[in-house]
Amino acid sequence: MNLHSIDTGLFKLDGGAMFGVVPKSMWQKLNLPDANNMCTWAMRCLLIEDGNRLILVDNGIGDKQDEKFRGHFYLHGDDTLENSLRQKGFTSADITDVFLTHLHFDHCGGSVVRTGSGKLELAFPKATYWSNEAHWDWAVQPNPREKASFLKENILPIQESGHLQFVRPGEAPALPQFREIIFADGHTEKMMVPVLDYKGRTLAFMADLLPSTGHIPLPYVMSYDMRPLVTMSEKEAVLRRAADENWVLLLEHDPQAACCTVEHTEKGVRLAQTFRLEEL
Repeated sequence: MNLHSIDTGLFKLDGGAMFGVVPKSMWQKLNLPDANNMCTWAMRCLLIEDGNRLILVDNGIGDKQDEKFRGHFYLHGDDTLENSLRQKGFTSADITDVFLTHLHFDHCGGSVVRTGSGKLELAFPKATYWSNEAHWDWAVQPNPREKASFLKENILPIQESGHLQFVRPGEAPALPQFREIIFADGHTEKMMVPVLDYKGRTLAFMADLLPSTGHIPLPYVMSYDMRPLVTMSEKEAVLRRAADENWVLLLEHDPQAACCTVEHTEKGVRLAQTFRLEEL
């Protein structure tokens, strides 16, 4: 098995929203905001190459949204999903599985493309797309607070294509490359955190349970989370396991660090090291 970090570009989100109740005087040391209080974040995905399977975990915002939408989030950087795949020797047609941790637009927007005629089509025409039934229902019938994060054009074409399959909690992972899938309900209903073994280490793709190294302290929880107290409990449990067992945590949104490890300290679990996935 080979793992590849796939960069799909950078975007900006409000720093206060990203760090919740933590004062700006503290969080700005972790991610310096611009004059509009916006901080830069990555949209980093994971590509798993294993035999005849090529599994893409999340896929960024994509490029089908209009300029008004893109202007809200200041998309920038030289990386794109297609270019990053090409640099690893692959194209979108090679992807066999797309595993979506959840259906917020910055995690699944690259699932669907808009053709020159305006038609929506799957970006990965040969792939099976994986979600779970509880989260899918949550996304297609969104609550008012979260509605802006679930865009129908990112979601419904997947189901209409017939390529959608559901992971079922309590059952063995449908993708054998995953040793375990952690279901988390704090950020959104039934977000999935895949865990796998690689080169003698345990790796967890943290999605929005741990967006960046700056979110390791328990109170550092995003305002985007639907159930922040649940997030704190879920994050604490995973971080304890990660510190106990020396897990590698893959970070989707950290603008600098692709991976990190954590350790127990007298202040609780804290950052130990950061490094690139290729350094494993």
